[in-house]
Amino acid sequence: MTKIISYKNPELATVKDNKAVWNLPRTRRHGYRNLHKINRYGLFLRSDLVLKLKKKYKNTIYKKPLVKKITKQKSFCSLIVGNKQNIYFEKYAKDFPKNQPQTIMSITKMFVNLFVGELLNNNSINLDKKVSYYLPKIGSGYANAKVQDVLNMNVINAYTEDYTKAYSSSFLHEPVGGWRLPKSGDMHLSQESYLNSIKSKKNKNLENKSNLAFYKSANTDVIGLIVEKISGKSLRHWMLRAVEAAGFEDGLYIASDRYGMPWMSGGGCLITRDFLRMGLLFARKGKGVGNRKIGSSSFLNRTLKNVGPKYMNLSNNKYLYYSNSTMVSGNMIGHSGYGGQFLAINLKTGNVAAFFSVLETKSATKESYKVDMINMLIDLVDTKY
Repeated sequence: MTKIISYKNPELATVKDNKAVWNLPRTRRHGYRNLHKINRYGLFLRSDLVLKLKKKYKNTIYKKPLVKKITKQKSFCSLIVGNKQNIYFEKYAKDFPKNQPQTIMSITKMFVNLFVGELLNNNSINLDKKVSYYLPKIGSGYANAKVQDVLNMNVINAYTEDYTKAYSSSFLHEPVGGWRLPKSGDMHLSQESYLNSIKSKKNKNLENKSNLAFYKSANTDVIGLIVEKISGKSLRHWMLRAVEAAGFEDGLYIASDRYGMPWMSGGGCLITRDFLRMGLLFARKGKGVGNRKIGSSSFLNRTLKNVGPKYMNLSNNKYLYYSNSTMVSGNMIGHSGYGGQFLAINLKTGNVAAFFSVLETKSATKESYKVDMINMLIDLVDTKY
């Protein structure tokens, strides 16, 4: 019999800096726009009802210095600002069509806030309980951590997420969600199996004794697993409810593990206007199209007030805090995404600003750029138009 010849999928192979080809600087812009087709496993969820948007442009936004500065940069893809059902500002790079999906990366984490808030409203979850209370098979990396601390990126364990380090755990986590090929072609770990394997640091407990967040994407996946176990409903079910409440025009593309569990810690893909619609769902505190509802307005208010540890210094005495699977500064909640994305929502003004870009640095990060980007978006959502 003639031998059947195959070769490794080139976009998923790791060839340099322990990154998959799609995530290398020279191919990252293409990779981010096509991640919904590149990842090995995933779901596409679409709404029956679409939130109608209308243009009501505000010229003052065009004149803001940081808007001018950042939208001229090579990394820029799109920026959209809106409130209720109005689009106040919309701009796209020349190579970025309005109907182009792009990955929102870790901004996917924000959906978990809605799910946990709803479970709290139903008295189904106690955030002061240890993770092992809900997940008896979880490993030492999370067993004795309070659920609240996991939500607030306030746990110390052996999982690492440093984008400047090629062999950080967050990169080694990628085969589970199909973002790269495993070292062994037959390694098919489920998300749950992977999370159960995370251990504590040797001879150390999980308590974070500093006032700084220890950002770990696995934390959000642990919370997602808890949501499934408590509710008895799949994360797919929860995600579809969020998509249908937001009223996405195109839909949400999201990576999953091999067995269909959505990868809550990152990798959702949206077109720019649906990115805005996601933020508007939070601005409405979970009230959706068609009289649908997801999440908890009281939990979102609590998220603003009872902030967790510091995530980032934005300027003198101005910080971004990590709180209940979101990032918080003043009345703004939002989240950053690896490589240059951010979603900002001001819960008082109702303004939303969503930003897509692709940094082509080796680590896909740059602190000064990130500070400018977040300060620009906070200013956009804080302003009364």
